[in-house]
Amino acid sequence: MCIRDRLNAIIAAGGTTALETPYTPERLADRYLVGPTVLCCFVAADRATGRLEGFQTLGREDGLPDDIGDIGTFARIDGKQRGVGSALFAATRERARQLGLSAINATIRADNTGGLTFYGKQGFQDHSITPAVPLKDGRPVDRVNKRFSLGVS
Repeated sequence: MCIRDRLNAIIAAGGTTALETPYTPERLADRYLVGPTVLCCFVAADRATGRLEGFQTLGREDGLPDDIGDIGTFARIDGKQRGVGSALFAATRERARQLGLSAINATIRADNTGGLTFYGKQGFQDHSITPAVPLKDGRPVDRVNKRFSLGVS
């Protein structure tokens, strides 16, 4: 399964991402892989099978200072992957430091307990809440903004 198919499966399942519109190859490349706002993207694959386990992207986001990157983590939803997110974050964190960023922002739906737990375990701290952001169906869901300090000033 390619990155686009993996991401679109996550979107179709719903509940763990604020994304609601499936991605075309071009839109995916521009937004998360090689577009002008992308700082880096790392992919995790199973060594034995080559199966894509997940990917993590870091980019610039409107409304954030230039020294803060915005992270997105997407792991396959059809089973557990032990250590995939942590391995991806180790690479992303190192690249963010090389780029001179001061922090990494993660914005997570408040009802995504798995995502909130993952980023908390990586050391992200609650920063702010964006209340009642409507989904396509009109249902309001808060967004939790977490920050990871890179200790760069």
